[in-house]
Amino acid sequence: MIGFIRAFRCVAAVVVAATILAGAPAQSYAQTGTVHLRVVKAGFIVGFGGGSGTLTYQGRTYPLRVGGIGVGTLGVAGARLAGTASNLRSASDIAGSYSAVGAGGAFVGGAQVATLQNERGVVLTLHGVQLGFQVSLGLAGMNIAMQ
Repeated sequence: MIGFIRAFRCVAAVVVAATILAGAPAQSYAQTGTVHLRVVKAGFIVGFGGGSGTLTYQGRTYPLRVGGIGVGTLGVAGARLAGTASNLRSASDIAGSYSAVGAGGAFVGGAQVATLQNERGVVLTLHGVQLGFQVSLGLAGMNIAMQ
């Protein structure tokens, strides 16, 4: 009889453990997506800027709207940028305000590389070419929204 009770307790413990593990939430691991942006900025003392782009994440493509690209000084500039968005837990994490990470966040003519981060911890690593004449196409302070 004691052997039966021990066996019953062992089976009961296994069933309880399996039930707890089955009900535990799955961990959400941050992933990386691909980003393509087209931005334009024009200004004479006060400027405006904006653009559009896409995020490709987990096999789906999401349209993006870009705004808030710095205060202009003089000129018109545009850029086509491509890169990665890392630390994504869902596609909507890309939305937010971005600021420069480290030194090299400002775009100034020619080939460009920038690293920006939003309040959700998403890091954009972008590269591309600035076209046109603008003292600086500063992306620090850029806002991205999903359409």
